[in-house]
Amino acid sequence: MRIGVDYYPEHWDKSLWAADADLMQKTGVKLVRLAEFAWCRLEPREGVFTFEWLDEAVNLFAARGIDVVLCTPTSCPPLWLYEKHPDAVMVEKDGTPTRTGIRGHRCINHEAVRFHCQRMIEKMTQHYAENKAVAAWQIDNELEAYFCFCETCNAKFREWLKTKYGTLAALNKAYGNVVWSGEYSSWEQIQPPYGHYPDAWLNPAFMLDYARFASDNVIDFANWQAEIIRKNCPGLPVTTNVWFCGHMPDFYKEFKNLDFISYDNYPTTKLPDNPEECYTHAFHLDMMRGVKRAPFWVMEQLSGGMGCWAPMARMPEPGMIKGYGLQAFAHGADTVVFFRWRTANIGAEMHWHGLIDHSNVPGRRFHEFAELCKAAETLQNVQGADNRADVAILLSFDNEFAFKIQPQTNGYYYLEQLQRLHAAFAALGLNVDIIGQHESLEGYRIVCAPEMYVTDEGVVQRLHDFAAQGGTVILTTRSGVKDEHNNAIMAQLPTVYRDMVGAYATEYAPIGYDSVALHFTDGTKAEGKQWCDVLEAEGAEVMASFDGEFFKGKAAVTRNAYGSGKVYYIATVGNQALYHHLAHGAAEEAGIAVISGLPPQVEITTRTGSGAVTRFIFNNSGREQSFMLDGETLTLAPFEMHITTKEV
Repeated sequence: MRIGVDYYPEHWDKSLWAADADLMQKTGVKLVRLAEFAWCRLEPREGVFTFEWLDEAVNLFAARGIDVVLCTPTSCPPLWLYEKHPDAVMVEKDGTPTRTGIRGHRCINHEAVRFHCQRMIEKMTQHYAENKAVAAWQIDNELEAYFCFCETCNAKFREWLKTKYGTLAALNKAYGNVVWSGEYSSWEQIQPPYGHYPDAWLNPAFMLDYARFASDNVIDFANWQAEIIRKNCPGLPVTTNVWFCGHMPDFYKEFKNLDFISYDNYPTTKLPDNPEECYTHAFHLDMMRGVKRAPFWVMEQLSGGMGCWAPMARMPEPGMIKGYGLQAFAHGADTVVFFRWRTANIGAEMHWHGLIDHSNVPGRRFHEFAELCKAAETLQNVQGADNRADVAILLSFDNEFAFKIQPQTNGYYYLEQLQRLHAAFAALGLNVDIIGQHESLEGYRIVCAPEMYVTDEGVVQRLHDFAAQGGTVILTTRSGVKDEHNNAIMAQLPTVYRDMVGAYATEYAPIGYDSVALHFTDGTKAEGKQWCDVLEAEGAEVMASFDGEFFKGKAAVTRNAYGSGKVYYIATVGNQALYHHLAHGAAEEAGIAVISGLPPQVEITTRTGSGAVTRFIFNNSGREQSFMLDGETLTLAPFEMHITTKEV
């Protein structure tokens, strides 16, 4: 397993470089990431390329056996480009150009931006094509599904729609544009969603397509860069780094043509007081592993308190640096790169802390990082190992986009039920895969399909087949609501899933921040919030009923036999107790061996390699915890990871 750091030689006097590289080598750093924002130093004037300083840095690391990831610096073109092409910036929703002075403000479709990006990538990849120290390439930095409203992007959006629908008649029908007299009579009438009004005021079918276009658009930009890199550096892996941003591209499409996924992982440094809050990054890490269903990299890992766009956060508590790093390894990361080596003393991110503080004196966090480097050396048998899972959770970016376009009720958040189901099965000591909704379901025993809001007929059929052939499916409220165009389906909910659920909703109640009690038939109590479907069972067993509101006594959780399998339906957004109870019963019914009685926030994950199974037991809490496991008492300090390996 490899530990790396993000390093910015252009930010530091050269007198520091060699000493930094020496300390990295001594500490056990195996890899550095360089140059993602360095365009102004690589091409200080148009057509004048200066790679000498970067060569010197690369050679310093290579001489010490430290590999290098090089980044295309296309997130931040130099100011001379904007001086020559002032319209090369993105255009905001109100129609005004983005001001230069921050990062990521270029329009990725602008002709001049494409020309200069291509030339920079060509020059850089040709220059480093034979350099053996370069282990991989990263495209740009934290690419988002940008909403740029310039005329270049508007024209590309129209072409995207022409390709998808062919005719205006087909588009008008798909969008239901007869509403508000919105039917198009020419392609030129199609404009992006300008204005200050909320997205929910606009046609939801149009807005879903605009989100899909924005995602496809940035994926096209990434694939375009990957093609250039591979032409000049054949055989080297290519990635880009992602995070949970406001406008996420569809990760499953984004990484289809890239070699591995990289994630920027910043777990919380302030543990919540509310025990109901889902704070563990185990969910995020399992999601990243599920994108390609393979080991992944963390390209930026928490090193210190964060501070830039918001006031400074708390510093990591003792144990967090090492514990969170090992947590990433446990959930499928093979390389973890820390952001950053040293805290910047210039620029907007000078309070986004690195491993070493402004003083340049290694302290508590650095020494804990050094311990992690030593621990990583002992985990070489885990490199490339699988996280084999019996349970999968389906994630859909169409649903992510659609819920943001039309908020359902106060407090409703698409990923919440995914996180709660993940937490419930993980609390049983189970590995959990989070996969795209179009992935194969083969090999799983339980498939959770929460909030299948935007309907895909292929996905519907696969879920039916999975249950019919003996699998367990868990569906939830807000399933089968919309068709593929984001228009409401004219049938009683859950519409296309009604036959497998064995129940239907006569109405629904968006209760927002209110809550309603519910109880299972075995006496277990739980709560529902935000949304409640008022169900009528038609063959399904009622497992739990609401104990309040006008729908008191109506089914809150059902279970139905479908073919050789079972289908559960959750008619509300529950508290964690609901999902724990349901997960335990569903796992036992499916014949999955579980670990009962683990304390809250104790996470058990396994990775299976050739000849060995490694088990990671993580106390992801701020208190010491003792518990029985395999007949022995195990005591873990806050954020301590206990690792065992068993030959098989």
